[in-house]
Amino acid sequence: MRSFDAIVLGAGITGTSAALHLQGRGLRVLLVDRDAPGEDATRGNDGLLGRDGYSPVPVPLTLPGIVGSALTRRRGFGIDSRSLPDLSRFFAECRLAAQPAAVARAARALAPLQAVAAAEHLALARAASALRFFRRTGWIKLLRSPRACELAEIDRHFARILGVPYSDLDAVEIVRLEPHLRSLEEAAIYWPESQSVSSPGGVAKAYGRLFRERGGEVEIGDAATLLDTRQGYALRTVRGEVGAPIVVLALGAGVTPVLARFGLSMPLAACRTYHRHFRAVSGVSLTRPVTDQEGGFTLTPMERGLRLVGGTELMSTARALAGVPVRANALHRAASIAKGLLPLGSAVEDLPVAGVRVFVPDQLPIVGEMPGMPGLWLSVGHMRDGFSLAPAMARLLADLVTDMLPLADPQPYSPSRFLVG
Repeated sequence: MRSFDAIVLGAGITGTSAALHLQGRGLRVLLVDRDAPGEDATRGNDGLLGRDGYSPVPVPLTLPGIVGSALTRRRGFGIDSRSLPDLSRFFAECRLAAQPAAVARAARALAPLQAVAAAEHLALARAASALRFFRRTGWIKLLRSPRACELAEIDRHFARILGVPYSDLDAVEIVRLEPHLRSLEEAAIYWPESQSVSSPGGVAKAYGRLFRERGGEVEIGDAATLLDTRQGYALRTVRGEVGAPIVVLALGAGVTPVLARFGLSMPLAACRTYHRHFRAVSGVSLTRPVTDQEGGFTLTPMERGLRLVGGTELMSTARALAGVPVRANALHRAASIAKGLLPLGSAVEDLPVAGVRVFVPDQLPIVGEMPGMPGLWLSVGHMRDGFSLAPAMARLLADLVTDMLPLADPQPYSPSRFLVG
């Protein structure tokens, strides 16, 4: 059996960033996944490094609201009806996390990581020769309904508390920033410190190349073969059995069956979101991400065209991993709304592309060592900020693994807050 100091399971942006940071602390690291770095959820997000106040994703909390979202999508948010029995504890924890005091705690906990997220990304991008993907353009959130205005006031509240700059825009100011947006009567919030990238998958692949150039090893393997041993942990890859005293689970929704192998569980859900690229119309451009919360989508300029991201669907992790058929009706509706906002050309892909992420009830990442399982670490649940926060969370993880002064208070992210078993 070949031995390493640490094995990271999951080669998306989260796992690759973790592997780089552990490698930077002098550890010999093996990165294992079923695909090459930068595939799956990483290449399918909106590429946003959001620096806003704090705006948790609104989840239905009452029984009528949950059932309504399961039967008909509301504001682009749907729930897989067959997953409802498995999500009962998830929704119970969501109700606790939605209390005002809990939301305020979450905002304060996330603030130090949001503050350094862009800098941590740029440090890796500079080393990986990937700065060309990054753009300092800011981010526009459209307010097209009373519900959107209500959520925006939460944003403003925490932005004032945390010292995050923003500007309120009227219709004239929106078009001044984005001249090709069709005339709007709505308002918007502009977040000037937000950044975006032109290819999330390209960034993740560049980080993967940097990891290999620095001596890291990448192999194809199955996390379902993970076992605990006297020396730590072992699993099988295509090149044979490997082992290490430290294993990091950065598997997204795939973390659930791995935890089950050790008799552990958490009240996690899977969040499936769709994206599709549209060719640019001659003479029409977009320079920054634009989010329409009421329409349930974000429109972002990418290398392949204008990427429309939306159609959020909540389901059990088991259903997500089983490959529930793609149901992108919400994305089709979002595309119709988006075409009223900005002229879009023909679709690049024949069908929308789905990406799956973990949804944690309090919408904070889970980063830390598993209680009672020395050497087994988690880094999952970044949800909407997964791409943005991955390098910052990786730095926090490396701090904890190597007993360094942590970047932020790790207690709010501890796996123990949800662990069962």
